[in-house]
Amino acid sequence: MRERLRRWPAAARARLLRLNVIARAPQRDGLARLAEDPQWRGALAASRSGPRVLIATNTGGHFAIETIDRMLGAALTLRGAAVTHVLCDAALPACQMCEFNLTPDIAALTRNGPDKLLCGYCHAPAEARMRALGLNVVRLGESLSVADRAEAGALAQSADPPAVAKLSWRGVPIGEHALAGALRFFARSDLESERLGEAMLRRYVEAAALTTAAYFRLIERLRPDVLVAHHGIYAPQGLAVAAARAKGVRVATWNPAYRRHCFIFSHDDSYHYTLMNEPTEAWRERPLSDAERARITAYLKSRRSGEEDWIRFHRDPDAAPLDLAQLGLDPNKPLIAAYTNVFWDAQLHFPANAFANQKEWLERTIAWFAQRADLQLVIRVHPAEISGSPPSRQRARDVISARFPSLPGNVKVVGPESALSSYALAERADAALIYGTKMGVELSALGVPVIVAGEAWVRGKGFTHDAGSPEDYDAKLALLPFRRKLDPEAQELALRYANHFFFRRMLELPFVQPTPGPRRFRIAIDGACDLAPGRWGGLDAICRGILEKTPFVWDRGA
Repeated sequence: MRERLRRWPAAARARLLRLNVIARAPQRDGLARLAEDPQWRGALAASRSGPRVLIATNTGGHFAIETIDRMLGAALTLRGAAVTHVLCDAALPACQMCEFNLTPDIAALTRNGPDKLLCGYCHAPAEARMRALGLNVVRLGESLSVADRAEAGALAQSADPPAVAKLSWRGVPIGEHALAGALRFFARSDLESERLGEAMLRRYVEAAALTTAAYFRLIERLRPDVLVAHHGIYAPQGLAVAAARAKGVRVATWNPAYRRHCFIFSHDDSYHYTLMNEPTEAWRERPLSDAERARITAYLKSRRSGEEDWIRFHRDPDAAPLDLAQLGLDPNKPLIAAYTNVFWDAQLHFPANAFANQKEWLERTIAWFAQRADLQLVIRVHPAEISGSPPSRQRARDVISARFPSLPGNVKVVGPESALSSYALAERADAALIYGTKMGVELSALGVPVIVAGEAWVRGKGFTHDAGSPEDYDAKLALLPFRRKLDPEAQELALRYANHFFFRRMLELPFVQPTPGPRRFRIAIDGACDLAPGRWGGLDAICRGILEKTPFVWDRGA
């Protein structure tokens, strides 16, 4: 252990050095060609008096974000918008760029802020690429005063850590984003076991206040009609969104979707929340055509291998049918599958519902099954515990073993490293239990009855069993095993929602190509004509939504 800890700072610094090299390397994609394109230069000149769009890129070192934001800036400019990008110029004491495995010295970060190598590959290279196209760029630090820094520092030092999630400043709920930033940094659902957890939390409170102050001034000066931001949570992204909403500025957020070449956009808030609250009328009464039914059915089947996706956490799942004997299971007893989320992810992206957190859900579930030897429970731990970014430092198996040193004989845990296919498990299961996993969409569409214990996108859609309290959860568990798969009407609703989620809400941009390494995306265009109106239906839907607040939905047909 000591040897591994000694190697850690050197490994983190080596990663930072490599990212600095990558950031400064010439980019070979179509966006770089726009600078010499007469159509592009004409669009830049014509757009100066157009609708004002503020793109809150902020973290230029997130190469994928910066690439997509730069592409959006170009596409909106070609539609007459006056676009301004915002970048952080090493102005914050902590931010979304900071990650545990990219930090050579965590104590130094809590004292002095991010490592110079981190800020070095984040700000300057991204600004150079934007200015090379003629895009307008402003810096966070230019909108901060000495008084702002003093006030934010004092606020951070006086903050009460147990109550920080409810902290507001200048009418903006900064505490929830500060806490989210600290939890993401440590990749845990709480800070209790982190020696420097409180110090890091105070850094994020300070950063949240500074971001809010900077965006208030930017909004007052630039008077944007709409602010566009990736994700919409954490510091600084979440504060850019919160400040815009506080000032009455319309907001659009985006995130890469699961399907290859696709992105999800939402109005007013992060898609994590808007998809929970989206009116069911958007899809419930819309029958599927034969072509749509065939398309969504084929896509759901492809999810087993992920061959049509670019967000995959399970690279090489075992496609063979589940061998119950390998798990020590009895083929003659009902089988219930439980699917976890990554702990810190679940804590940040989904509000509590029946349970305060995923830990409580898991503990109550195992305790309940311990009294039901006639049923078998398999807990499939999310593969992203080890394959996600950042990888989780809080593991489900450790959480479970702390409460249950010896598991009941009818409860099995399948770890994140296992090649077991979650879909092969679902095929054998009589029902599934979820906390907040997106897999609830697929399980229901495949006809598997689902009990929802936390908040999830399938909750309230009319085809799942939604628990409202621990006692209600117990009552729903008491119905197990369900006597049949979902009835045809419920499964049809689930299939309609899956089609809406995976095809109508995931907007396709075929010219955004995956590329290996940290850049993730490459923009494969030949010139401005490839981003102009009428070229791509998905891009037109995105730009209309940003400029006119039309729904971020595209019915392209099958």
